[in-house]
This record gives sequence, C-alpha cells and structure tokens, in this order.
Amino acid sequence: MEKLPSNKYIWEISYPIILGMLAQNVINVTDTAFLGRVGEVELGASAIGGLFYVVIFMLGLGFGTGAQILMARRNGEKNYAEIGSIMDHSLYFLVGLAVFISVVTQFAAPAILKHMISSAPVYEKTIAFLHFRILGLAFAFIIVIFRSFYVAITRTLWITLNAVILASVNIVLAYIMIFGKLGLPRMGIAGAGLASSIAEMVAAIVFVVITFRHNDLKPYCLLKFPRPRLKIIRMTFNISGFVMLQFFISLGSWFIFFLIVEKLGERSLAISNIIRAAYTMFMIPAIGFSISANSLVSNAIGAGKPDLVIPIVRKITRFSVLVTLGIVMISIPLARPIIRVFTANPDLVNNTLASFYVLMGVMIFFSLVNVIFNGVSGTANTQMALLLEAITLVFYLATAYVLAVHLRLPVALVWLSELAYFIVLGILSVCYLKFGNWRDKKI
Repeated sequence: MEKLPSNKYIWEISYPIILGMLAQNVINVTDTAFLGRVGEVELGASAIGGLFYVVIFMLGLGFGTGAQILMARRNGEKNYAEIGSIMDHSLYFLVGLAVFISVVTQFAAPAILKHMISSAPVYEKTIAFLHFRILGLAFAFIIVIFRSFYVAITRTLWITLNAVILASVNIVLAYIMIFGKLGLPRMGIAGAGLASSIAEMVAAIVFVVITFRHNDLKPYCLLKFPRPRLKIIRMTFNISGFVMLQFFISLGSWFIFFLIVEKLGERSLAISNIIRAAYTMFMIPAIGFSISANSLVSNAIGAGKPDLVIPIVRKITRFSVLVTLGIVMISIPLARPIIRVFTANPDLVNNTLASFYVLMGVMIFFSLVNVIFNGVSGTANTQMALLLEAITLVFYLATAYVLAVHLRLPVALVWLSELAYFIVLGILSVCYLKFGNWRDKKI
C-alpha cells in the first residue's frame, strides 16, 4: 500500500464483508423471529443460549482475527507463501479447540447455567438449544479462518457468497425443524440449534470447494496441510491469544448483562432478545468497515507506511458513521414494523419501543468507536487492545448492575449502559492511537 486508499477502494473491500455479515446474521434474526412465534420463554432462552454459544465462538473468532492481522501483514510484505502456512496451522488449532470445547460444553453447560438462570422453563429450553447448537462449532471455526484469509488479501467477494448460502440453508431448515414441516417432528428451540449447525457445515464445505477451484490463489500455498510446526502456531497465538481473551471477556460481559436483565423477569429478557437481534443486524455496516480498517491498517504497516494508519482510520470512520446514521434515520419511523418481525404479540411490541429508541442512539456511538478500536487491533498490539477492553467492561457491567439490580429501572434504561461502554472505549482508543508506541510493533 503506497498511498491512502480511495473511497472506492475502501467500499470495494467493505461492502462484500457487510453483505456477507448481513446474510450470516439472518441466522440470528430467523431464530428470533421464528421462536417469537413459539413463545416468550423460547425467545428468552434463545437469547441466553445464543449468547453462551457466541461467547465460545468468540475464542475462535479471536484466533482468526489474530491470524488475519498476521496474514494481512505478510500480504503487505508480499510474503505470500507464508500466508498459506499461517492458515493451515490456524485450521489445525481451531478444529482441535472446537472439538475440545464441544465435548466440555455438552457436559458442563447444564451445571453452569443451572446456577445462573432463575427461571426453570428458560433453563430447560436453553439447554435444549445448546445441545444441538454446539455441534456446529468446528464448522463455524473453519468458516472463521477462511474469512480471515480473504479479508487479509482484500478479496472479500467470496465471503458474501458463502454467507448467502449459510443464511439460505439456515432459513429453510429452521422453518422445517422448529415448526415440524415436511413430516419432521416439531422440535421448537432445539430445531433452531440443529438447523444452524447444519447450515455452518454446508458453508464450511463451500469455502473449501471455492478455494480449491481458484488457480489464482496458488501463490498463497493454501491447504497443503504440512506436518504441524509449533513455532507457527505459537507465532500466531502470540497475536491471537490476546484477541481471543478480549473477545471472550467482551461477549462474556454481554452474556452477564443478559443474566442481569433476566433478574427483571421473563418479559424484560424477551424484550432484550428482540433488541439484541435488531442490534446485531444494525451494527453490521459498522463492523464491516471495522474489519476493513483492521486489515488496511495491518497492510499499511506491513508495507512500511505507518503514517497512513491514522488517516485510514479517520477516513473509514466517516464512512461508518454516515452509513449508520442513514440506517438510524430510516429505522426510527419504522420501529413498530421492525419489532413485529420478531414477535406477533402487540403488548410485547409496545413494551419494546422504548428500548428500540435507546438502541438507535447507541448505534451512532458504536459506528464511531468500533472502527477506531479496530484500528488499535490492526497495529498488532493486541495486548493493549485487551487492556482497553478490560478497563471499559468494568465500567459497563458496573453501570448495568446499578441500573438493573440496585435501581430496578425499566429495561430500556438498563440498555443505556451500552453508551457508557462506547464512551470509555472511544476515549481510550483515541488516546492510544495518538500517543501510543505502536509504530515499532514487529510481528
């Protein structure tokens, strides 16, 4: 990278990521929308079960993000053959990790969640969901590392195709399995978990086929599967380990947030699951731009152009905020129809409105801060990113606990704790990029 990337180039990298994430998040929206027609208990249980799974998934995503940073740095250095070695060893590590976690989760999750969930019906449905959902973890980790590769080399179009296939398979299977169509038994929330796992298996196979069929990827020496070398895994883990821990504690804190909300009752939990589903959809453009920022920052440093880092982050931040602001302005007048996607209960729709409007304000802060924070991660100082995240989460959980448990405020006001999170993280990230010693970081 010899100069500041143009708006067109940023958009060409970002929009396939955005479309891909949009398609993949259809899984979350589909499950919430379908289960909202089954019952409020199922809706709340899918929130806790889904977040439990996502917390575990974040370990793989964290390793994949670290591998992406490393592969993007090698791409900037034009050291293409090393990229394939990093990817193959990442697959060794992630598949092994997924198998281990899946076995442990099947035995440990019931005992852990039994002491965390107050409502017996919510607990039972959560376990039923997780029993099938965890089966897709290995395939989800495989998808992660393929995405990391395509983002690192800034060829993101295949991410979109893969995610569309993932979402399409999930929608069809979730409908059939949740409601018992085509002669199959009505599985309810368990069907949602099984459908998602099968969809991830299909998507992982598609990524492998796509990669094998493209001869122009040969310089990267992909999927050669040499004898494992601990040195390469250790090198990747030196970057990824802190990202894994950062993602784990970040989503783990959101999981704790939902356990705090659960103390307010099943209705508050159902409202929060609707907000979570809307949140994960609306945040997609900002996340897409953030992933692009992460990759472009690492590529710029690898090409010996650290002075481009802050201009890149500033430019992508403007993109992110403007696109998100447009989404917010469109969504506010459509609040009721959007909420009705997730539930047909008129009373639940009315009770969710206030939380939805709070979410719209949070989205602006998210679109700004998330790009800046990913700029920090892109410098490869993942230890610093972990520290900034940890400090921020203390403020976040303390705010949520006070609002929900001590003050017993309505759930809409409890969601204001998201603002505390982004304000603190934004201040810390800006200070690091301006004054931190990240330019000399070698990987």
